Amino acid sequence: MGKILGIIGGGQLGMMLTEAAKKMPERISKIIVLDPNDDCPASQVGAEQIIADFKDKDAIIELSKKSDIITYEIESGDSDILKSVEKNAQINPSPETLKIIQDKFLQKSFLSENNIPVPDFIKIDSIDDVREGLKSYGYPALLKARRDAYDGRGNYKINSEEEIKKAYEYFKGQKLLLEKFVPFKMEVSVIAARNTHGQIKTYPLVENIHERNILRETIAPARVTSEVTKKAETIAEKIMDVLKGAGIFGIEMFLTQENEIIINEIAPRVHNSGHHSLQSSETSQFEQHLRAILGLELGNTKLLRNTIMYNILGNLDFSGEYKTPQITGEGLFLKMYGKKISKPLRKLGHINIVGLNGESIDVLLEKLKTIKHKTIVIPSD
Repeated sequence: MGKILGIIGGGQLGMMLTEAAKKMPERISKIIVLDPNDDCPASQVGAEQIIADFKDKDAIIELSKKSDIITYEIESGDSDILKSVEKNAQINPSPETLKIIQDKFLQKSFLSENNIPVPDFIKIDSIDDVREGLKSYGYPALLKARRDAYDGRGNYKINSEEEIKKAYEYFKGQKLLLEKFVPFKMEVSVIAARNTHGQIKTYPLVENIHERNILRETIAPARVTSEVTKKAETIAEKIMDVLKGAGIFGIEMFLTQENEIIINEIAPRVHNSGHHSLQSSETSQFEQHLRAILGLELGNTKLLRNTIMYNILGNLDFSGEYKTPQITGEGLFLKMYGKKISKPLRKLGHINIVGLNGESIDVLLEKLKTIKHKTIVIPSD
């Protein structure tokens, strides 16, 4: 009899984890997600749903009593409550690992203490701390919320002394850190996995292009030298070794002008920049995450074919029901997330453009240009 899998979060990542779990019936017999949104994406593909906030104590306890193993697709769960229910269910990544990662100050402190390169940073307790930090870091610098921030939400780039007060007040009393700006050449990431026995595998380094702080495009593999790729993957393996948590981790990095790697942030879950693996790799990041938390041998992470992932985002000037994009053709794989309402910059789906016949990244980029107009979301009426 397979195990019952509990997932905190039932969005698109939970949806794709559920789909991967459905392909492993001998290992996973049932999937339950905890998500505040009725008819969440994961529930549309067969997951049972507990409708409650990610931090709801009673809901987390209920999930733990109904599950054999718990994981998450969003790092907003309450790590202390999760720690308290480990007697009911196995939890991976562990609550201790989640606690380190979900607070950006603790995360960067942990990495720095383990000699992993991160931007210079300081804890902020007052607006005077911001002013003092800027004397050292100069402009621009980044003021960041320590918790509950993703897709650029929770970051404020301070470009001048005149912006300090506005930036500080923007966060309305949240715990903060100030980070020195890195004039990077490229944003890259490594999807890394560690199973419960300590086996570690990484997917090849990918290149990420953002629009308005939201990932728009991932190029696999990254257009960098083999030396840069090796350096990034070595750092990722070290991070996995010191963190000890089991599962997939999305490790976001900056490539500096001097071709050095600096860690931006870590996500203790499957990651948007790993969606290419659904078609580019023998083992998708979603299957790999399940293999990792179940203690199975990790799958092959070799990139079998060049792939570009392009996110389908809600238009800035439109909210409401929308027409599903119609995109078909050789090497084009459209994945919509079942979200009925479009909102500005909401992630509605993605398309993988795959080099089935050995096409180069340049060829795939040209193909993307020809279909971008089809990804524009328009009202359904």
